[in-house]
Parts: sequence; C-alpha cells; structure tokens
Amino acid sequence: MMEQATYKGAGVDIDKANLFIEKIKPLIKTTARKEVLSGIGGFGALFRLDVEKYRSPILVSSTDGVGTKLKVAQSMDKHDTVGIDLVAMSVNDVIVQGAEPLFFLDYIATGKIGLEQSVQIVQGIVQGCQDAGCALIGGETAEMPGFYAENEYDLAGFCVGVVEADKLIDGSAIRVGDRIIGLASSGLHSNGFSLARKVLFDDGKLNVHDCVAGLDESIGAALLRPTKIYVKSLLKLLKSFNVKGLVHITGGGFLDNIPRILPPPCCANIRKDAWDIPAIFNVISEMGRIEEQEMFRVFNMGIGMIVIVAEKECADVMELLAMLGEKAYVLGSVEMTGADRPQVMLT
Repeated sequence: MMEQATYKGAGVDIDKANLFIEKIKPLIKTTARKEVLSGIGGFGALFRLDVEKYRSPILVSSTDGVGTKLKVAQSMDKHDTVGIDLVAMSVNDVIVQGAEPLFFLDYIATGKIGLEQSVQIVQGIVQGCQDAGCALIGGETAEMPGFYAENEYDLAGFCVGVVEADKLIDGSAIRVGDRIIGLASSGLHSNGFSLARKVLFDDGKLNVHDCVAGLDESIGAALLRPTKIYVKSLLKLLKSFNVKGLVHITGGGFLDNIPRILPPPCCANIRKDAWDIPAIFNVISEMGRIEEQEMFRVFNMGIGMIVIVAEKECADVMELLAMLGEKAYVLGSVEMTGADRPQVMLT
C-alpha cells in the first residue's frame, strides 16, 4: 500500500513553525509601542498612527535585506547579530529623511526551521528594533525545502516611519560652504560582502576563523560586526539643529550615495585624511589589490552616516554628537562643481 503523503514528509513542519512563534512572542513584546494594537499571530499587524501628534504627517517606508553577509554568519554558525543588520538597513534609510521609525516587519525564508537558529535570528531583530525605538509588529517564516539547503536562510525586512511635512529632509536646503560630518561605522555593515568574500575566501585563501595581521579578532568576527543603528542619536540631533542633509552610506559607498542628497551645482569635497580607515578595509584592499576608487564606491570605509549642516552650527553639532556617544569627524565641505550633476571629490 502506498504511503500517504504529508506536508511534514515533504519537509514542512507546521507544528515546529507554531512552536517557533510561541517561543518568540515574549521577545517581540519587548519592542511594543503604545500605538501597536495587535499581537503576533493575526493575518495583518495593526498600528494606530497618533494623528493628534502631527500637523501634516508623511509616512516614510523602506525595505532591505542583509545580503551575502548571511554566508559569513552561516559559516561561523553565529546567528544572533544578523537580525540587527536587517533592522539597521531599513531604519537607517528612514531616519535620513528625518522620519522616526515606527514599526518593522521581518521575513525569514529557510530550507528547514531550526528552532535555536531561528530564535537567535529573531533575538537580533528584537535588539535592532529596541535600538531604533520601533515596534516589531509582524513577520513571516517560510520553510521551503528544495529551494534552500537545510541550514540556509535569507532575511528581508520592512520599516515604516513618520515625519512632519515641514521637517522632511531632502537636501534642498544644502548650500555651498556647508560642512560634511561623518559618523563612524562599526565595520562593513551589510554592504560589499560579495566582493569581500571573493577576495578573502575564494580558492581557500582564508577561513572565517583565521586571524589576520592588523586585526585583533578573527576575519569572520570582523566581518560579522552588526550594522550600527544611528536612529536615536539622529532624532536627538534633529530636535536641536537644522540638519540639511543625511546620507546612509550603503551600497554604492561614498561615490554613489552622497550625490543623492546634493542639489546642483553642489559637490562634496571629502578629505581622506579626516579619519582613520579601519583595518578591515585595508585587509580587503590589499588582499584583493582593489583600487581606492573602487573601495570608496563599494564600502563605507569606516563612515556609516553623513550629516550635512551649516558651517556656523558645525562645532555645536560635533559637541552634541560626542555627548551622544557618536564618534564623528568633519570630513569636508560642500563646494561648487563645474559638472552637470553632483559628485564626490576625494582629496
């Protein structure tokens, strides 16, 4: 007699998925805001926007993933920080337009749910939401045997924030002479990993547990440092100063991201000696024999966020950033360009 087929026999364990949800519910509750109306488990997450708090609210949304940094996490069997990366990539994009992140949703796709591994991932997501002050109000875990290998997974996230219409930051107020301030990154954050992995690990050059001259930790640990979340510091900065522009240094590095906020005919003059580039970037550059221009287009080079303010406010802004615990550098200034579109000059 032919054996009856079941979903579990095909590789999808509904009971384990339900157990996973029960395990993460207490974690998710720690991110709750007063506007959250629903718990985990509904078909849709409910969030009441406090319309009395805003005169003319604009919702700002962003979605992103972690990319091939997940390969490093899976090689090291360390999964408790990639959730921070997932949240950071979206909330940092929302804050650069002046918006406070309100809530976050996650999507975890895997070949087979491993309870311990999956809980570690959510622990990171919860930590990221706490760091950003937003609520984790929903998500989805998809078990897809045959599409992903048993121990493989991918992550995606979605964030919504809100900003007053007259507080929206779009770069239109930037003028020649404004100062460009850089906030230190924690490492690679979540960009450039396809290139980093190729030059570091292809052909067995290095193992994630190997130590390299210039680093005080393994190469894998250096790569896996979670993306810094700048939300709380920037929200405090925005309350005290007229910030003209914010730039999240992600894919495209300095060269492609900074021009996105500059109005013509402005360009950004960045002094490369204004900060010390962290050792991990030098390791990647030397092992891959990567040209400087390519490095600045792919990686954040130790600067994860750019703040543009008027020259007269620069000193006070730097003082407040130091009080907030941010390592900040005056990188350069906004200048006139003869080109037909904004660009970055590295000097």
